[in-house]
Amino acid sequence: MNQALKTRIALAAAVVSLGAGFGLAGMAMADAQRTPSPAGAEVYFIAPADGATVTSPVTVKFGLKGMGIAPAGITFDNTGHHHLIIDADLPPLGAPIPTDAQHVHFGKGQTETTLELKPGKHTLQLLLGDFGHIPHDPVVASKKITITVK
Repeated sequence: MNQALKTRIALAAAVVSLGAGFGLAGMAMADAQRTPSPAGAEVYFIAPADGATVTSPVTVKFGLKGMGIAPAGITFDNTGHHHLIIDADLPPLGAPIPTDAQHVHFGKGQTETTLELKPGKHTLQLLLGDFGHIPHDPVVASKKITITVK
């Protein structure tokens, strides 16, 4: 393979990688179109209960009513995937949900997880995101619950 072709392939790979890295996350808040959610859709905690005292690791189970689960990147009407907000408020609703220790993504369609949490009080909240990790319109979020880890 000659050098010019190698350079073109490397450049094409870089452009594809850069585009994938920015994806929807590179959009300004005003640019992100929110996916509609049906009336009455709800996301909630099956476990733990609000006010529960638990030990770490904590098993967290997610519930969803009025919508279905689809992995990130998949677009089906009235579907989304879970995001768990830990010890934080909801992020801006017109932008992709951040990915960090306080905003955990379940983009494969998972409906439960196990968390290692330090002893003390913690808040948990669920937020459903669409195929591009953007909250629906209207937003589908659980009430914020508080748990105490022994």
